[in-house]
Amino acid sequence: MLDTDTKRRIDTARDILVGKVPDPKSQVEQITIALIYKFMDDMDAQSEEFGGKRKFFAKEFARYGWAKLMRSGLGGHETLALYAEAITKMPENPGVPLLFRDIFKNAYLPYRDPETLRAFLKIIDEFSYDHSEKLGDAYEYLLSILGSQGAAGQFRTPRHIIDFMVEVLDPKKNETVLDPACGTAGFLISAYKHILRAHDPADRANQSRSVKPLTPDEKGRLAKNFKGYDIDPLMARLAKANLYLHGFTDPHIFEYDSLTSQDRWSDYADVILANPPFMSPKGGIKPHNRFTVQSKRSEVLFVDYMAEHLTPNGRSAIIVPEGIIFQSQTAYKQLRKMLVEEYLVAVVSLPAGVFNPYSGVKTSILILDKSLAKKTNTIAFCKIENDGYGLGAQRREIEKNDLPAAATFLKSWIKSPTCPSTDTPALHSLQSGGGSNVSDACAQIVPKAKIAANGEFNLSGERYREGATQNHHYPLVPLGEVCTINPPKSLLNKLPPDTRVSFAPMADINENQITFEPKAEKRLSEVTASYSYFQDNDILVAKVTPCFENGKAGIARRLLNGVGFGSSEFYVLRPNEFVLPEWIYFCMMHPAFRVATIAQMTGTGGLQRVPRAYVENFQIPLPPSKSKKRLYPRSRATKRKLGITNYILGRAEIRFQRR
Repeated sequence: MLDTDTKRRIDTARDILVGKVPDPKSQVEQITIALIYKFMDDMDAQSEEFGGKRKFFAKEFARYGWAKLMRSGLGGHETLALYAEAITKMPENPGVPLLFRDIFKNAYLPYRDPETLRAFLKIIDEFSYDHSEKLGDAYEYLLSILGSQGAAGQFRTPRHIIDFMVEVLDPKKNETVLDPACGTAGFLISAYKHILRAHDPADRANQSRSVKPLTPDEKGRLAKNFKGYDIDPLMARLAKANLYLHGFTDPHIFEYDSLTSQDRWSDYADVILANPPFMSPKGGIKPHNRFTVQSKRSEVLFVDYMAEHLTPNGRSAIIVPEGIIFQSQTAYKQLRKMLVEEYLVAVVSLPAGVFNPYSGVKTSILILDKSLAKKTNTIAFCKIENDGYGLGAQRREIEKNDLPAAATFLKSWIKSPTCPSTDTPALHSLQSGGGSNVSDACAQIVPKAKIAANGEFNLSGERYREGATQNHHYPLVPLGEVCTINPPKSLLNKLPPDTRVSFAPMADINENQITFEPKAEKRLSEVTASYSYFQDNDILVAKVTPCFENGKAGIARRLLNGVGFGSSEFYVLRPNEFVLPEWIYFCMMHPAFRVATIAQMTGTGGLQRVPRAYVENFQIPLPPSKSKKRLYPRSRATKRKLGITNYILGRAEIRFQRR
């Protein structure tokens, strides 16, 4: 537990630096360098106290000792010059072990203000070297300020999500643990603590069984089982420092590109945990040719890498963006096919907002188990509604928490997987923490054959839930097969530029009403470049939050010259001759589509959008021709009497929910 004095010191150190070093990443680096500097002097002092000799600040490096740096009478500019020289020369110090030399590699002082430095060093002087959990927690708190590493597509993983993933995988003392995109080593430290707790007789979870603590030799071997890679030199240095402060005397952290280098391709691990970078550089990654799935997308390659580097009994937990779950490009489908057939045992859908305030990106966790996947013909899906924190920018702690129940369910299922007696998914409710009410969170067991049925290998659990569009009277078709999504504006090339057309901004579209009326008109030349194009009988669906959630959608009718333009935040659906606009509208407004789609929205917190690929691939029921006479009556009298919209929606509601 982080004590208030230590937290105060770290906050004060940051406050002192922020005026000269505004970047949080650089703040962490400067505090890390100063702490290690101070701790080396503390260790030298301990050695002298017990009759030994100084080794870090000896001979010509003795003049850089911390006590000399902090002595009274040393002027501000002298202190600045001595400290700046010391941190740049530290990698040349033969008495400094390789670990510390790596931490000081390329270190420099980014400002030249003596008063700032003296105030900063005074706060650092209040810390003392200690391998206790207290110091490790302090450093974890310091690293928590890093937040987003947007340039590399990295986001700091919340501690409770890391701990959840580690609990599900349950690493053992004799297993190797790897994070191929380790950042500051949060996953490795969580796994290490998990193993220590499992062998702590005083831990409450161990009270009912006989547990022996790890011997010193076992602890030494345990530390050697942990390994991490990171492409960023600074992240590698911070990871080494973090592990060192948690008791690792020789952290195995390597500055290494897991996707383009082959130097460590032959290294395998029993447990692999990671939150890999989501973003790919312009032009994509240029990987080597040893991957099973050929792709230039970093998220695809990282999942492939982690799957392929498991030992025969290996397990993995990977945070992935939603593109992995449902994207229709060949590489994504090939990856999902490989996972379902050889590795995947569970998918955990996290709520959008887990990475707030840095990103509103929607993510899931893939659970791989190379041995179990070959023994079972099912995959578990867990949907998390609440993770113990509010999903707003502040992420305040709340009572509702589905993670403990999900972890219990997954560990039980992995230990003894069940197989549904039919191809219907078996659905289970998860008990949310903070009360006795059952939340909307759920878990289900789905046969692999059902996931593979259409060749898409879609890993969205909502697709297989009871009551979704899969349980209906009519056959399914992807929406993109019966509708053109966002028809090309080239269809208007023959119209004169001064043609008057209807104009419908987002405000003109009603919520949960099938009709809307554009209130403005413009010349074609004014709107062609920047707005969405539609025509009579097209369906407009808002794709951006909160308009999508609020039900902004409608069918275009009575447009000026049959043509309209509107907000670029619309999806325009143009149905073909096999389906009526009203049927498409109904499908788009049905909870089976809307609830599932909200879970797929991607983007930053205030600008989340529905992915086009998800809309195109969403399957809707299509009435067969023999049913259309009942669904679409030809009698004009009947249409007038009932109203075509009410008739279609009323009959469709009945058939859409039939099983």
